[in-house]
Amino acid sequence: MNSKISIIGLGWLGLPLYQHLSKLDFSCIGSTTTEAKKEDLVKQEINATLVRFLEQEVVGDIQLCLKDSEILVLNTPPGLRREPNSNYVAKIQQLIKHIEKSSIRKVLYISSTSVFKDSDVFAAVTNKTLPNAVSNAGIQIRKVEELLKSNSNFQTTILRFSGLVNDDRHPATMMSKRKSVKNPYAPVNLIHRKDCIGIITSIIQSNLWEQTYNASSPLRLTKKEYYDVVCSKKNISKPNFDENKPSKGKWINGEETASALNYKYKYLV
Repeated sequence: MNSKISIIGLGWLGLPLYQHLSKLDFSCIGSTTTEAKKEDLVKQEINATLVRFLEQEVVGDIQLCLKDSEILVLNTPPGLRREPNSNYVAKIQQLIKHIEKSSIRKVLYISSTSVFKDSDVFAAVTNKTLPNAVSNAGIQIRKVEELLKSNSNFQTTILRFSGLVNDDRHPATMMSKRKSVKNPYAPVNLIHRKDCIGIITSIIQSNLWEQTYNASSPLRLTKKEYYDVVCSKKNISKPNFDENKPSKGKWINGEETASALNYKYKYLV
């Protein structure tokens, strides 16, 4: 019998993940942050609860969301673009208190490759590369990774995704017609949503806990090369790049994770 899975964050990634795991006969429950979203999910026959993280407490049905589950997929980005002064670490600390009191024994934290800073060297970032973020979001995500990994009440696997895309949410559309785009010769690091779901599923089904993985499509193109190709295919205007300043970036070696999971990326985004 498959384990019951709680998914905190039934959004762009969490909802299709819930639907995919349910088709594999996992019993799933998830959370969203507003009553309107919850009502919409319930209409879709999604087992949804209302949960919101504050720096002082977790409000809503967190006990119900975690009840009887063995696995938690924690899929809550910091949201620091909307709230730059928010303390994401404090919010997750409040959640951890509830996890410790629950039946959860395994946590899969959906992290980000923003825990690695950009440089002009473009050395490969592997699963063993130590985080060195300098941005506020990257630093807070790194601290959350450490909080989860150091907690002896449950086993944690860290899964860091590069830029998330699918056909309806593609950076080429947002980049089209932009002027003076920075870092044209930096590596592009992206991953399709369906590959994200495939990798999460592989980790759960293979019972791979207390691990750290970086996931990114095996592209070996610069941003300029990539957007020239994709914009041409989509028949949209190409961005204009600023080639007068040195490019900074990083190359996420996603093939290492694919090998470890015996997973083959299905999309070159």
